Amino acid sequence: MKTNLSNLMSILVEEERKFSSYGYELKDHAYNTSIQELDGKINIIEDYKEDFTKEFEEYKNTQKRITKIKSVIYEKNNSYKLPDGRTIQEALVDNTNLRKMKTLYNYLITQRSTKKRVTEVNNSYFESKTINYDINKIKSEYQELEKKIQDTDFEISKLNSIEFEIDL
Repeated sequence: MKTNLSNLMSILVEEERKFSSYGYELKDHAYNTSIQELDGKINIIEDYKEDFTKEFEEYKNTQKRITKIKSVIYEKNNSYKLPDGRTIQEALVDNTNLRKMKTLYNYLITQRSTKKRVTEVNNSYFESKTINYDINKIKSEYQELEKKIQDTDFEISKLNSIEFEIDL
């Protein structure tokens, strides 16, 4: 089958959904229900033996497919390289950390110096808190982070669309 990483990730999501669904179905079909009358006659009300056997095989096969798909994704993420030489995996880790940095930068950008009056029993004074960094510099770095993240995401998406053959 000819595919790409983007499509493979979509297939993975679907396989993981099926895997979870089979797990729930197996729990529901783990028991058969029967009624035994006082004279010893047994009436089977719910017989899930065939369903359970079929679903259990599907469950195990789906797990194998998930493992295969993930291994291909990991292999491709560690072999495809961005123009700057980083692998997709390295770029994903970098972007995760840059997004965390962006959160802090955003917090710093929104901070303001404050001055408040404090009154005590015999004393009154002003408490001043003054920002000790250049907000404009932080804003500039924030924009650079944003651009770097977007550029990296774009390069990753280009690599994710490279087609390759896989046997699922």
